[in-house]
Amino acid sequence: MDVLRKALGVACLVYGLIFLVAALTHAGIALAPLAEPVIAPAAIVETVCGAAVLAGGYGALAGWARAWDGLIYAQAVALAGVLLGILALALGGAAATPLHTWYHRTIATLLALGLGGAFYVSRVRR
Repeated sequence: MDVLRKALGVACLVYGLIFLVAALTHAGIALAPLAEPVIAPAAIVETVCGAAVLAGGYGALAGWARAWDGLIYAQAVALAGVLLGILALALGGAAATPLHTWYHRTIATLLALGLGGAFYVSRVRR
C-alpha cells in the first residue's frame, strides 16, 4: 500500500503541474505550442484543482497520517472541476478545441482511476 500511496502522490504532483499549465493557457499566456482562448472561469477552476492535487500529493509523499483522506479529497475536487469543464463546454460556454476535448477526457480518466485506487485502499486498511 505504501507503493500505491507514493505512486498516487507522484501522480497528483504531475496532475497539479498540468492543471497549473492549463490555468496559465486559459489566462492568456501562450506556452510554446499551447495556446488556448482566454477563459477566466476555467483558469480559476484549474488553479483550484491544481492546488488541491498538489496539496494531496505532497501529503501523500510526506507520509502524513491522513494522507489517504487527502488523496481522496484532492482527486474528488479535481475530478469535479474537470466534470464542470466538460459540462460547460457541452453547454456551449466556450468553443471546444481538440486540445480541450483530449485534455478533459484524459485527465478525467486518470483522476477517476486514482480516486478508485484511493477508495480501494481506504477500504482495505480498515
